[in-house]
Amino acid sequence: MTTESLPASAALTREAPGLGGFNVTVLKLEVRRLLRNRRTVIFSVVAPSVLFLAFGLNKAYASQSPGRGSHGNVSAFIMISMALYGAVLATTSGGAMVSIERAAGWSRQLRLTPLSPVAYITIKILTAMILGAASVIVVYAVGRATGKPIIMPGYLWIVTALCVWVGSLVFAAFGLFMGYLLPTENVMQILGFGLMLLSFAGGLFIPLSQFPHILQDLAEFTPLYGLNQLVHAPLLGVGVQMAWVANAVAWLLVFAAGAVWRFRKDTARV
Repeated sequence: MTTESLPASAALTREAPGLGGFNVTVLKLEVRRLLRNRRTVIFSVVAPSVLFLAFGLNKAYASQSPGRGSHGNVSAFIMISMALYGAVLATTSGGAMVSIERAAGWSRQLRLTPLSPVAYITIKILTAMILGAASVIVVYAVGRATGKPIIMPGYLWIVTALCVWVGSLVFAAFGLFMGYLLPTENVMQILGFGLMLLSFAGGLFIPLSQFPHILQDLAEFTPLYGLNQLVHAPLLGVGVQMAWVANAVAWLLVFAAGAVWRFRKDTARV
């Protein structure tokens, strides 16, 4: 059958797929491909649990209260911290995998497909969030398996885990942004070191109360500050401050906008 025998609308036009080309099959393939990267899985899923076992079960302080009015002990506080660190590592790594696709020329090929920039970035973020969920689940499972050292009401196990997982969305966008911004051969080395610095700056490893006042003031503008405060708030029994929410939302918007911008710029070079 030739194009002359087809209706003009069928021969000359093609209906664009819905949702900008987003589909579950592509998402499954992305998740499967990410899980094949053993180094990423080990550092983002296994390493945080090892850090919790190393620092969260120390008898010298594990049973102490992390603050007045707290609903748990220091061991629970450190478990939440390590879960957040793992989720951040996982989502950042998942997003930054886009750098490999850039090196292979896949980003330019996407210019020829119906997949929109928003749909593509959504798939990448969801893939990163799945790995982030795995990291949180493993850390909490290890914490639960240790038994008595962790003191925390049952409902807070669910609440804090969800807070950590949802909050890690910020760094899924961060990973995408950096994956398009940094050179492929160095992206994970740079990000690993950068995340460690951000963790210290945001008070994830060392309480900000132990920092000089000027560093405490500067910490309030770092990407991990708001998340760190928000995920620990339920355990500490403190109210949520809008400044914490504003910090997390602002950085999410910055990283997401940066990822879209770099994606458009990258695919425009045909």
